Amino acid sequence: MIEINNVTKNFGSFTALNDINLKLAQGEVFAYIGPNGAGKSTTIRVLLGILQATKGQAKVFGMDAWKDAVEIHKRIAYVPGDVNLWPNLTGGEVIDLFVNLRGRHDNVLRQRLIKDFNLDPTKKCRTYSKGNRQKVALVAAFASGADLFILDEPTSGLDPLMEQVFQDCVLEQKNKGKGVFLSSHIMSEVERLCDRVGIIRDGQIVQVGTLEELRHLTRYVMKVATERAIEGLDSLPGVFDVAQDGDYTTFNIDTRQTGAILHHVSQFGVKKMESAPPSLEDLFMQHYSKAN
Repeated sequence: MIEINNVTKNFGSFTALNDINLKLAQGEVFAYIGPNGAGKSTTIRVLLGILQATKGQAKVFGMDAWKDAVEIHKRIAYVPGDVNLWPNLTGGEVIDLFVNLRGRHDNVLRQRLIKDFNLDPTKKCRTYSKGNRQKVALVAAFASGADLFILDEPTSGLDPLMEQVFQDCVLEQKNKGKGVFLSSHIMSEVERLCDRVGIIRDGQIVQVGTLEELRHLTRYVMKVATERAIEGLDSLPGVFDVAQDGDYTTFNIDTRQTGAILHHVSQFGVKKMESAPPSLEDLFMQHYSKAN
């Protein structure tokens, strides 16, 4: 559904995107993460045909994102992180306007989404909070019947209950075979929803893969209580950051050395052991700490 090949975007002497490559398959939810200024929104604007790439090519549905933007927009729904609406229209009128632009209107789905998002569609948009403006945009998007959803920090301003509703809507679209390109800072959201993750830093793709593939490249956290003090742990290959936490010894391990490390630790009478893969937030911070 999306194919970005060697795309670079310059603004004068500043390089916002530097030779990036990404793909999104049908029925896939792809998370695009990075700090402010990393290049996420620039990538999305290239995909939407708002910006033209300086070099390289971005394709959506096999069509050129710049030259064929009008045709592409007939099949996509876009929700930005800060929605501006017509102040004198009601939320319901805005939803109807966007959905009717596509020439089809599923009123049952519209009503269900309004109820799920706990939105009052009769109020004027000028009275809405930021969270309610996001709800209007999300209802309009998910009621549109689009084939591809491009969502740039879409849950900004939503409370946790509404974030859950959003996640259910994304999974519903995925089950229908739709594609979702999601930029998010909410790591639990990404972990629950996404099939693959792309990390961007300073306009360059740092890593792309499934969560499991990314975790394979990182260290697990081990927490062990033993009958006797563990000796020689610091000198083992693949062991990092050994510390004592009460009765527990905590340390990070390279997953490739797990067998040898467990064999060594077991000699000291293991009473309790906990092991956890890093969260997506840990992965994110690991990549960005390298840049500092």
